[in-house]
Amino acid sequence: MVTEHGYQISPWELRWRTLDLDALHATESTFALSNGHIGIRGTFEEGEPRGLPGTYLNGFYEARQLPYAEAGYGYPEAGQTVVNVTDGNIIRLLVDDEPLDMRYGTATFHERVLDFRSGTLRRVTEWESPTGRRVRITSERLVSFTSRAIAAIRYEVQPLDGDIELVIQSDLLANEPTKSRSDDPRVAAALHKPLVADSASSSGYRAVLAHHTRRSGLRMAAAMDHEFDMPDKTRIGIEAEGDLARLTVAVDVPADESVVVTKYLAYGWSARRSTPALEAQVDAALAEALETGWDELLERQRQYLDKFWEVADVELDGDAELQQAVRFALFHVIQAGARGESRAIPAKGLTGPGYDGHAFWDTEIFVLPILTYTAPDAARDALRWRHSTLDKAKDRAATLGQEGAAFPWRSINGDECSGYWPAGTAAFHVNADVANATARYLFATGDEDFARECGLELLVETARLWMSLGHHNSAGDFRIDGVTGPDEYSAVVDNNIYTNLMAQKNLLDAANLAVRLPTVAHDLAVDSEEIARWRSAAEHMRIPFDDGLGVHQQSENFTQHAEWDFATTPAEKYPLLLHYPYFDLYRKQVVKQADLVFAMFLRGDAFTDEQKVANFAYYEAVTVRDSSLSAAVQSVVAAEVGQLQLAYDYFAEAALTDMHDLHSNVENGLHIASLAGAWLACVAGFGGFRDHEGKMSFAPRLPPRLGRIAFHLNAQGRCIAVEITPETATYTLRSGEPIDLEHHGEPFTLTVEEPVVQPVPGLPVVEPVRQPPGRAPIPRTAL
Repeated sequence: MVTEHGYQISPWELRWRTLDLDALHATESTFALSNGHIGIRGTFEEGEPRGLPGTYLNGFYEARQLPYAEAGYGYPEAGQTVVNVTDGNIIRLLVDDEPLDMRYGTATFHERVLDFRSGTLRRVTEWESPTGRRVRITSERLVSFTSRAIAAIRYEVQPLDGDIELVIQSDLLANEPTKSRSDDPRVAAALHKPLVADSASSSGYRAVLAHHTRRSGLRMAAAMDHEFDMPDKTRIGIEAEGDLARLTVAVDVPADESVVVTKYLAYGWSARRSTPALEAQVDAALAEALETGWDELLERQRQYLDKFWEVADVELDGDAELQQAVRFALFHVIQAGARGESRAIPAKGLTGPGYDGHAFWDTEIFVLPILTYTAPDAARDALRWRHSTLDKAKDRAATLGQEGAAFPWRSINGDECSGYWPAGTAAFHVNADVANATARYLFATGDEDFARECGLELLVETARLWMSLGHHNSAGDFRIDGVTGPDEYSAVVDNNIYTNLMAQKNLLDAANLAVRLPTVAHDLAVDSEEIARWRSAAEHMRIPFDDGLGVHQQSENFTQHAEWDFATTPAEKYPLLLHYPYFDLYRKQVVKQADLVFAMFLRGDAFTDEQKVANFAYYEAVTVRDSSLSAAVQSVVAAEVGQLQLAYDYFAEAALTDMHDLHSNVENGLHIASLAGAWLACVAGFGGFRDHEGKMSFAPRLPPRLGRIAFHLNAQGRCIAVEITPETATYTLRSGEPIDLEHHGEPFTLTVEEPVVQPVPGLPVVEPVRQPPGRAPIPRTAL
């Protein structure tokens, strides 16, 4: 089955059949390969035609000045932009002197397949040149999960109409020209020739290029080597200079034979190591890759993913396209986080240059819950990156006149790179988000080493920030004023509930872990008086509530603001931030993305069921979803309050954001948080999974279209399988000691001896909710 968006529906792959050059910008993102360290966009091997080429190394960036009309104390001075590094993906082909260029001649057959189980991108093209010669190109590429520095391509050319003369050019190319097609400020800043050549060498079938960035001073090396399976009548040469290394193969191919080139690529970068050291590093990586060989790299790739899917897979019965979309989402999430190790997980992963390659709070709140319960080593590594930037966060807090640590709103290396204070620095909730992810990881894994080495310090320094930012008023309430919550259309507000509730949990988690680890706490200068102050602030945290309307206020007096005139806002004026002044947005009841509703998900223990129903209805009517982060959260809470069809529509929007290019910007990279949100919608939404207050609970209900959802969670040394149908939920302990769980508020104990089958209670009667005119999710039947 083929959708109108060009992808064939298939449970374990993303397949695009037929040639559509206008879709290259989008498919280069969806077909991107990455291991969290190296990212390669899905461009054609031949280099052209192309949409937006990109090869990225996690953490490798160029610095630039942030422009201000009027500077102010504490404003960040330097920005960072991810660099499109040396492209090793290029294998040009000339057929009887005709360059294979898909814009010319005829592609009589063409398909590309991103395989979620093999972790490869495959391609088959049958091409007839303008002069009538016909060849078949078969390629497969991977970015290795098990050999972190390695990518590889198998490229085969077969003549289809008799003997043929071929020339193959395999390149390393630095400083490729790229051009953005957008004026959207969320798109990456353009960089012109950011790499300065340091050395170039070649020998045999191998070449190495080394460069450094002009301003940030980072150094990198890229190398390529080759294996061949081809006729004897061959001429091969190689050269390297400046920004280009090229291996050229001229070969006469008989009609019944083919040429196979296996290209191995190695990348390395450092802020400290010398160019010779990096050259030696990539040389060694290539030597190991050649010893391993293509077939073994493929086998290890599949084995890695088999292990991942054994835990991470989510099975859906009743919607084949959403089944595909969820696996597409999970595949790209593990690609973004698998081998980042000491680096961040950017908002676009390594699939494109959007947002300058920065990491945001998306990582901790959307991506890490998946990794924590399915690939905890990757979650730990992402948190270790945060911990490695703690000194910068403490310096930033000091610059702002605060104690503790203030993590950046957006960054590549840990320095704040947001040039807009109200929607950047003022969004202090990122610190509670880091703490929340830390506490969740510790709860789910019991990782005592991490708790001692990193966890407690992260919780302590963020707790200290809240004590510095907030204060007790004359009534005894603890207030946090002048901050921005997740809703970027309400900035620099007092007592944002999301911020306050997440800070409250941060304070309590810090207090509890400090008591449990007194020696580590002592080393961090934590004493009983400081712990008591944390507990007091948490106990008296200000939570605004409008008694007249019977709903919580997203922030102090939010429900008293003028209402945005949704009825006269035309569809083409969304997203609002591109068409209206922030000043006007800040003064009105209009919500960019889930904020209070997000608090009801992450801190659901702080709200009654009745409050959740009332709050959800109120804030649905003013939320415009001008962010891809919103749909998944609204799906989760809609499911909890009984709006199952609405939850399903939001789930589809989150899962299909990139496959359907719903925001018309997938060319700049995938929306990793929205893809992660597809898992949240399934597991936390329809599965009703929560990990509040040190316990795991479930409240499953399925939307009408689905007949079954099944998923696994790894937690506390156990593997828990959950299978949900409209009538029952079956819980199975695959491994580990017995565990106490809850099903719709009823406790039970799960053991390996036998599954527990629980009935799914009937759906309560709920009133329909409304969205702003034109801002309801597209019904799943129409999407």
